[in-house]
Amino acid sequence: MLASVTAAYDSDLTDEEWDLIFPLIPLHPPRGNDPTISKREIVNAIFYVNKHGCTWRGLPHDLPKWQTAYSYFRRWTKAGVWDEINATLRDAVRLKEGKATEPTAAIIDSQSVKTTEKGGYMGMTQARKSMAASDTSWSIR
Repeated sequence: MLASVTAAYDSDLTDEEWDLIFPLIPLHPPRGNDPTISKREIVNAIFYVNKHGCTWRGLPHDLPKWQTAYSYFRRWTKAGVWDEINATLRDAVRLKEGKATEPTAAIIDSQSVKTTEKGGYMGMTQARKSMAASDTSWSIR
């Protein structure tokens, strides 16, 4: 039996949001015990950490244990689940706005384009001239 939702946080998924990402959450592996914590609560715990910037150990006690939430987060990160969720939601937003799922243009910011081998202003700064190379003599007589 899965644990029920006990408290609502501002980072919790709505039913509509859960319906969008639920198909993208991996199924429980065929081996091992059946899960006792709902995947929705695990996602809510992960979103809580993300939104509030707390540590994993700082999760409220009514959310799944931090070790459980972190374990799922790591596993899903390695499996590319978050990338797939992001891509699916991005495509849905673009379609809702009447746009194609893939952008047709890109902008390259001049600040992010590599300009020199050394980078930055190093390649553009003039070298200093040494006093020895100067034609002006500074000796005192």
